[in-house]
Amino acid sequence: MALNSINTNTGALVALQNLNQTNRDLGVAQSRVNTGLKVSSAKDNGAIFAIASGQRAEMAALDSVKQSMQRGQSIVDVAMAAGDTVMTALNELKSLAVAIQDAPKAYAADGTTVTGMGESGKKLVADFEAIVKEIHTSLAGATFDGVNLFKAQAADLKVATGTGTGSTFTLKASGAAATAAAASFAFGSTQNTTAGDATFDQATGVWAAKTTSTSTAAPTAYTDYSVAEVEKAITAFTGTLADLGTKSKSLDRQLTFTAKMQDALETGVGNLVDADLAKESARLTALQTKQQLGVQALSIANQSSSIVLSLFR
Repeated sequence: MALNSINTNTGALVALQNLNQTNRDLGVAQSRVNTGLKVSSAKDNGAIFAIASGQRAEMAALDSVKQSMQRGQSIVDVAMAAGDTVMTALNELKSLAVAIQDAPKAYAADGTTVTGMGESGKKLVADFEAIVKEIHTSLAGATFDGVNLFKAQAADLKVATGTGTGSTFTLKASGAAATAAAASFAFGSTQNTTAGDATFDQATGVWAAKTTSTSTAAPTAYTDYSVAEVEKAITAFTGTLADLGTKSKSLDRQLTFTAKMQDALETGVGNLVDADLAKESARLTALQTKQQLGVQALSIANQSSSIVLSLFR
């Protein structure tokens, strides 16, 4: 190829190629500085972009997992709050049960046949019944977002603890009895079936008040207010509260783990796609200088053809 040609300017072609490459590199550096990412699209690095996108989707899914567990925590916390009220009431019931056992009885004219409770016994039983009603009302009212752990569940009550299909935590299994039944609350007129006695529907939370007086109760009715029955209820219900406390702690640990997982995933994605801005700043300065030199080199190369004119002077 002729070294001195006005048709082909090899120097200008090379200078232009280098300048174009510099402009492309400069565009990449500016994009990294603007976005803070060295891989902001699949064009930058398809494999890394795919990995980062998958992990970002996992992090977003973990947000929903955390919300599910936080909902579960709220359900358990509401139940535990009601449970504290019930335990206080049960402790008071035990005191009343002792007093009822020692209360004077009403006798027939023969002086030996017990016909029912005396006046003081009636008052104690009235207090006992009122507290029993409060217990059942508290259990029925322990509802959060339409869920009550003290009621029987038609299906397993679960919350998500992970993004997998099997990553769940059971708050209450289906078929488990309502707490009012499972905790052996076999005391007070709520457990009697005779006409006129008070009743409580644990499923609906409806309380039907007593319509007859306890003064007509037979001597065996005192068993409905016995210390033994209250103690059985206390033992059973403390077990229920212990189970709720264990579940609350477990959910709290799962939430902590999920938050740490999100942080680890975010760090991992950052390691893959984040740009080193200090390095990119230095590179940007170098490329800007290189761009200016490239323009100068192209300008010099474009002037080379005019030198040929001197040969014809």
